[in-house]
Amino acid sequence: MKILVVCVGNTCRSPVAERLLRARLTPGRHAITSAGVRATPGEPMNPHAAAELTRLGGDPSGFASQVASSHVIESADLVFTMTKDLRTDVLRRSPRMMRRTFTLGEFAAVCAAVPDLTRASDLVATAARSRSHGADAPDVPDPMGQSVEIHRQVADLIESLIGLTVPVLSAH
Repeated sequence: MKILVVCVGNTCRSPVAERLLRARLTPGRHAITSAGVRATPGEPMNPHAAAELTRLGGDPSGFASQVASSHVIESADLVFTMTKDLRTDVLRRSPRMMRRTFTLGEFAAVCAAVPDLTRASDLVATAARSRSHGADAPDVPDPMGQSVEIHRQVADLIESLIGLTVPVLSAH
C-alpha cells in the first residue's frame, strides 16, 4: 500500500508522520512518503520537528521535501492530510482521490470507531463509508515558526493519531 502524508511546506508535520509510520509499520509492506501543497523541493526537515521525531523513535536522516503535485497525490493508495483545509486543497488538485483522502485525525477516529476495519477486505473503501466517525476529529495544527513546546505538542498529537492507525494499516 502506498501512503502519502500531506501538509503545507513538507518540513514539519508530514515528515514527522511519514517517518513515524515508517518506524511503526512492517518494512516492505507499505511505501510511505510525504509532500507539501506549498513545499520547496529538497528542503530538509525543520530542526525542531526532526528533534521531536528522534525523541519519538523516528529517523529524520535523508529527508527532502517534495511538492504535492497531482501525480504524487494520484500515485497513492491512501492520502492523509494534517487539516480539513489541506484535504480540500488535495482534492482540488486531484478530485478523483475523494474516497482515498482523509485527515489523519479523521482516519484515526474511523480506526478507533469501526471494530471490523482490521478485517475489511477493502480498507480504504470501508474507511470512506465510515468517514462520519471522524467528522469531528481534530486537525493537526501547524507548528512552523512556533516554540519547541508547540512542536512537541504537535509531534505528540501526530504520534497518538498514528498509534490508532498502525494496527489497522498493519493488517493490510
